[in-house]
Amino acid sequence: MIIDAHMHYADDDPEFLALLTEFDLKFLNICFVNPINADWRGQANLYSAMTKAYPNRFAWCTTFTLPDFIDTGWQDQAIAALDTDFAGGAIACKVWKNVGMELRKPDGSFVMPDDTIFDPLYEHIAARNKTLLMHIAEPIACWQPLTGDNPHLDYYRNNPEWHMYNRPEYPSHGQLIAARDQVAAKHPKLRVVGAHLGSLEFDLGQLGERFDKYPNFAADISARLIDLAIQPSQQVRDFFLRYPDRLLFGTDVVMRQRPSTMSDKEKSVAILKLRQNYLTHFSYFNDDKPMSIRDRPTIGLKLPERVLQDFYVNTPKAWYPGL
Repeated sequence: MIIDAHMHYADDDPEFLALLTEFDLKFLNICFVNPINADWRGQANLYSAMTKAYPNRFAWCTTFTLPDFIDTGWQDQAIAALDTDFAGGAIACKVWKNVGMELRKPDGSFVMPDDTIFDPLYEHIAARNKTLLMHIAEPIACWQPLTGDNPHLDYYRNNPEWHMYNRPEYPSHGQLIAARDQVAAKHPKLRVVGAHLGSLEFDLGQLGERFDKYPNFAADISARLIDLAIQPSQQVRDFFLRYPDRLLFGTDVVMRQRPSTMSDKEKSVAILKLRQNYLTHFSYFNDDKPMSIRDRPTIGLKLPERVLQDFYVNTPKAWYPGL
């Protein structure tokens, strides 16, 4: 089995399920809250239903509705909702990048991920032996000009609201990472997984420093394959060999429409794209051949079998009990 520990893709379409069986994949589907899907319960209901129907193929991670700083009962309500979701099979809880980059207090200041308002929730998640998945900050490219060599050029062109270059009124990358680190420091019994290489994709040395400093911190590689591919392969390989118990496989594929509701042509395209995505990942991690990732030339890592077993299976299971 291979565990994709960061997904937003669930359906019971037979062709889609056949692909999961072919690759022997299990998805950890992630809920998150933003203005577009503020009513995120439909998302949670789908992931929960798929997990109950196909427990060998799906697991799910919940989240919580963000505070409005008006409702004084928010913490109790959020904890009660977490308990309901944990009883319903959720094995983790996610905090998204809007904490630190969008959510504000009534005075206009940004709410950082280490704000004391979240402490009771973090402690409760730890007490329930669940995991906190944190997508805090963005790739460093978020704070850089949109030049042709920026590996996240297309994303920030299409989502300019998240591009922080020349926007000093917003928290810096360093401030956001420091706040995320403070969560791991303040809550040593809480397992924290940093999504997307912990937003330290540009410097694996810095990520390794966090692994060394915080034994309760790990990271998934979701949506950061390109960032690994543009770095020297031997350097990346050495990093994976050093931290096999801290790195989790994930892709961050997002399902905009369920395959079962697509036309045959649309579904064929979607499943082919998903298949190719996995083949590209597997080629990079499993083989040592020259290849291209988004037109960037690189060489596969050919990780040892024991490291691949950790990366694909053992480490996700260790950091997400219940998988």
